[in-house]
Parts: sequence; structure tokens; C-alpha cells
Amino acid sequence: MSMTQTYKNWRLETDADQILWLYFDKENASVNTIDRGVMEELAAIVDTLATDKTHKGVIIASGKKTGFIAGADIAQFTRFKDLDEALFALTQGQNILNKLEALKMPSVAMIDGFCLGGGMELALACTYRVAEESSKTRLGLPEVKLGIHPGWGGTVRMPRLVGALQGMNMVLTGATVSGKAAAKIGFVDAAVPKRQLVHAAKYYVLERPAPHKPTTLQALSNKKIARQIIGSFLRKKVKEKINPLHYPAPFHALDNWEHIGVEDSDAAYAREAKSCAKLFFSDTCQNLVRVFFLQERMKGLAKEVTFEPKHIHVIGAGTMGGDIAAWCALRGYTVTLQDLEPRLVAPAIKRAYALFKEKLKERYLIQAAMDRLIPDVNGNGVAKADIIIEAVLEDLSIKQNLFRQIESKAKPSAILATNTSSIPLDEINTVLQSPERLVGIHFFNPVAKMLLVEVVKGDRTSQEVVDKAISFVRKIDRLPLPVKSSPGFLVNRILMPYLLESVELLKEGVPATAIDKAMTNFGMPMGPITLADTVGLDVCLSVAKYLGKYFHTSVPQGLIELVEKRKLGRKTGEGFYKYDKRGKQIKPEEAAYDRPLDEISNRLVLRMLNESFACLREGVVADGDLLDAGMIFGTGFAPFRGGPIHYAKSQGISELYQQYLKQRQAKGEKTDVLESWEAMTA
Repeated sequence: MSMTQTYKNWRLETDADQILWLYFDKENASVNTIDRGVMEELAAIVDTLATDKTHKGVIIASGKKTGFIAGADIAQFTRFKDLDEALFALTQGQNILNKLEALKMPSVAMIDGFCLGGGMELALACTYRVAEESSKTRLGLPEVKLGIHPGWGGTVRMPRLVGALQGMNMVLTGATVSGKAAAKIGFVDAAVPKRQLVHAAKYYVLERPAPHKPTTLQALSNKKIARQIIGSFLRKKVKEKINPLHYPAPFHALDNWEHIGVEDSDAAYAREAKSCAKLFFSDTCQNLVRVFFLQERMKGLAKEVTFEPKHIHVIGAGTMGGDIAAWCALRGYTVTLQDLEPRLVAPAIKRAYALFKEKLKERYLIQAAMDRLIPDVNGNGVAKADIIIEAVLEDLSIKQNLFRQIESKAKPSAILATNTSSIPLDEINTVLQSPERLVGIHFFNPVAKMLLVEVVKGDRTSQEVVDKAISFVRKIDRLPLPVKSSPGFLVNRILMPYLLESVELLKEGVPATAIDKAMTNFGMPMGPITLADTVGLDVCLSVAKYLGKYFHTSVPQGLIELVEKRKLGRKTGEGFYKYDKRGKQIKPEEAAYDRPLDEISNRLVLRMLNESFACLREGVVADGDLLDAGMIFGTGFAPFRGGPIHYAKSQGISELYQQYLKQRQAKGEKTDVLESWEAMTA
């Protein structure tokens, strides 16, 4: 007997072995996400399967070209009217997956590509899971990154399946792992090459091996006494990374597991749903969802542009240039890397190998990436490249001389790009015959970790070149931020006054540890003093002097003195702090400070906000949302606060503006030239 039935989002078919194939193919979408309509159809399908006695089992697979299920449709998070509506949606979802889990026939999730969030929870409710083994397949429960935790049974099923330590770690960190790693942990039954996926899925239906069970030790880890010990250990580990006041979701998930465990399923699911429903309405969740959509907006920029570069040429094999070249090679491009001598290129090749090894794992993939990265002392790649990226010293005359040479050798269609962090393009492009070809593609350090890339448009840069640069940034899996060419662009322009104000606080006698603690308490990933040491005090001084010419700001004497003494921060072993040979900060003595840390963070944040509003006023970015995105992805500005402009709105712009005026007046600074921030958000 065959069963062929089509729904809006699902397709049910029978094969020759009397196995049902349930394909998820969300209507009018390129990616499978779960919403109310999808779940209502799944509920009807599961009810049908519950009474089916003719088929041997069901395999759930994706009907899309890429990915299994990306998780719940995040737009729904903002649509719940109240707690009851959110709780109802979560409980309904749990009930449907419980029915899937209770089917008499075996069910197999056949996973190829991403399987995240609600998609992972659906897979966990199946009898078996088989996954494509490569690192392209990513599995996990990343809900904590949106300020909630799994709400369709994931916080119960995952630790029950693989034990508390690994199971709760997946829930608390939101980490994603490859198919092979998931099989090693145990929440995937088999990880196989793509060509063997169908065979593996059918094997589990036809042979019905015993479903995966936790080891005795893993089972014991969920018992009450073990939960108290493990819970305490996990809480401490999570607190080392995040503040429960800023990111409450992991701590809620941990509390639920500690109190209920995984054996009393009804109680555990009920507590999970209540806890998750409350989190939907937290400021953290609302702001992180906002950040998610800002990220999606950036991913969608220049989507319609058809630009397929094949060869990238990078000039300057220092930390930035070398790492840009390595990242482009990792993403599949042929890359030539130029510097004056082979000894200058060698360290970049060594760093690239370490990056490929970390990211690619497989020896043949690592070798292929190494083959794509070609040392090129003579600059032969300039004539062949589709994009030429300059990443040499921040010196106008050096850059001008270089671009004069590049233009004469490059293909007419090649994009000329500079990685300058602060020099306006219209000062560099004066030497070019075709100044419209020059665009800024400004990466941040470390290149492999920082998602943001500023795409800088000079007055003479053609929009076509800008669009192609944005398209290229997306192709290398980075987030493009279009900015106007003005000194410091966006991120450095806002960051520098913040860093200089923190050095000013040092001069006033505030301990470095207090300044840093104030800002990590606010939610920054690191304090400004540590950040300055990490960037390099010579780099900070260079940018500060350059921006000072335009904005008439003074450079703190303390910073100049440290640079003169070659105390440049982490890279030389000493800056504002001291560092060991591995570059790890030597813990400084906690200096006494008896004033509220909020006074410090308030002063530093207001300095940042003032510069943010100046950037909006001058049109450095198109709008406040893009500014927020730039500061979150470029500096780590506390994501749970939604970005500087969003934070200012939530706190009350007029009130913050008055506070800023008082602070400036107290320091004896002129305030009559400051324009009200209010007008910028009208």
C-alpha cells in the first residue's frame, strides 16, 4: 500500500520498502523554519501516522536544497500578545513532539546541513538520527543566543540522551557541532558521507536496532544528588562567561534541570514551557531578537548583485593583511599574498595553516586551502586579481604610491580596495586615474573572529563598486556595513573617544581595574583599558592623532609616554597592564575604589553615545539601526542592550543628553556647540 499526500509545507511519500518519507519543504521559503502553520500540519500528520499499521517506519527529511531545519521562525517571538499565548504555543509544540516520540513505528531524522533549535528538538523526538558527517552539517540548540532556552522539550531530551555534562553544555552554551561530533557525543546515531545518508536512514527503519541509551554514568548524572553537584559546577562555569542579570536564559534552564531533572517528563516539560514563555518577554530576548534581524538585514545587502570574483590579491602580509588573505583562502578563493620579502610573508602562511587546521579538520581540505594561498613577493597576482586589497601601514603617502602602481597593472574591471582603518578615501584616491574604483573594505582584528567589515564609499567611489564590495564581503561570510568615508569611518570614530575618556579617568586616579570592571558590568566583552592593550597602544595613538586633526581632540599624555617607552600592550608584554610570554594578562592587584562603578560606565557610555549621534547627524551610516549593528558586531557593544542608539532610546534620550551636558560642564568643556541628540531620532 502506498501513501502519497501533500500539505502546504510537508510532503508524504511511500517507497518500495513500505517506508514513509516525510519531506519538510516550507512554502514560499528558501530555508525550512517552523511556525504555527508548519506545526499544525505536523500535528495532523503525526495523528495519521499513529493509526498507520501498514508502513515500516517514517524518515523525516528536508525537501530543500540546503539544510534540514533552521529552527523556529524567529519573527514569531515578537508577536506573542501575552504570557498565556506564548505558553500555549510552547505547550502545543511539546505535545506534538511527544506524540512523534510515542509513535509505534520507528522514526528517523535524516539530517543534511543545519539542524538547529526547534529543528534539533524535533530530531531529538525521533527514535533515531542520522547525519551527514562533514562540518557543513551543524547541529545544536542555540536558543540562549536569542535570550531564551529550548521550549519544545530540548532541555529535557538532550541531557536524558547523553547525560547532564554534555547535554546541558549543549543547552547552556548554544554551541553547534558537526555531524561527526554529534555522533561522538551520542545524540546522533550515525554520521555518514552524503552518498550513504539514505541507506543509513533506511537501515534504522528496516533493522530497528536498539535506540541510543545513555551510559550508566550518564544516567546517574541526571539523578538528584548528582544534579546538585553538577549544577553548581555548571553554574560557576557559565558565570565566568556571562552575567545572569544580562543573560538569564542559561541560568533558568539550569535551575529547571536541577529542580526537576529529566525523569518526570510531564513536570519537566511544564516547567520548561513556563520558564521559556517568561523569557520571551524579557528585555534581553527582545533586544537579541532585534539584533538577529539587524544581522539578517546586513546579510541581505547587495543580494541582487551578480559578482563572482575568483582571484583576490592582498598587499601587506602583516597581521591584518595576512589574516585577510588566509580568511579569503579558507572561503574558497585563490589568493596571492604580497610583501617586500619572503621572510615577511612566512609568518602569515604559518598563521593561515593554524586557522585552516582549526576550521577544516580534514587533512585534504587543509591542504587544498594551503594550495589556494600563494606567496607572491613579485606581485604577479595584481594583473590577474578581481579584487586587490591593500593592507599596509596607516600612512597616506605610502598608500598613495602603492595605488598609483596598482592601477597601472590591474585589470580595468578589478576592484581596488583599501583596508585603512581611518584615512578618508578621498585623500588616497587623488593619485588615481579612475578614483571611482577605490573602495574601503575595512576588516577588524582578529579577522577570523570579527564578523563586521566596513564597506567605505568615498565621494568619488562608484555605487557599482560599493555594491560589488558588499557582495564580496557576504561571499566570505562576513557582515558588510556600508559607511561614508569620513575620518575613522564608524567603529573607530565612536570607539576612540571612549578609549581616550577611559585613559582620562586613569589620569584622574581611577584604577584601571575599576574602569574595566565598570564596563564589563555594563555588558562589554572587555573593559576599555584591556581593549586598548589588546589593539596595541601604538595603533590607538596613531588613530587618536589622526582623528585629533579632524575633531580637535587632545591625546592623553599618559598614552604618548607609554608608546615612547615601547610599552605597547599585550604584544610587548606591558602596556596599561603586564602580560606573560603567552600574552595572558598578569592579574593586577585590585586597587581600592569606593565610588559606584555606575559613575564610570555612565561617563564612558555617554561619551560613546555623543559620538554615535554625531555620526548619525553627519550621515556616516544610513540610520540608527545600522549604527547599532556596526557597534554590536564591530566592538561587542552589549548585544542584550540592542546597540547604542536603541539603548539611548530605551533610557530616555533627553535625560541622557542633560547628563552628558552636566558631565562636560563639570570638566570645563564648551557645550554650546553640541546639538541636541533628540533631533537625530525624530
